[in-house]
Amino acid sequence: MATVNPSSLQLDPKPVRQRGRRRWPWILLAAVAGVAAWQGGAIIGYARTGAAIGAQTGCSCRYIAGRPLPDCRKDFERGMGLVVLSEDKALRSVTARFPLLSSQTATFREGWGCVLEPWGK
Repeated sequence: MATVNPSSLQLDPKPVRQRGRRRWPWILLAAVAGVAAWQGGAIIGYARTGAAIGAQTGCSCRYIAGRPLPDCRKDFERGMGLVVLSEDKALRSVTARFPLLSSQTATFREGWGCVLEPWGK
């Protein structure tokens, strides 16, 4: 029977736990990239829709109902927490932004109400 000399065995200097810590950021990054590639069009569509609804709601609240802009967030639907509103008093318009993904502006026009700007603008 052969015996193994323990001094001839080479052990990995890094423990298994430490090697696993290096892999999880790459696995997480790959998972996020996969979801973005798979659902990217839908996510951008939801962002555009949320920004458009936010701009329309904010403009109507501000320039038709006459309420202050911060109060207009009460009219948002559930799930629109990321939409940010800003106004241009000179143009009588409200811009809604979904961070990093979409922006939409609605302008008050006498006789027409609040009108969304075209998507390409």
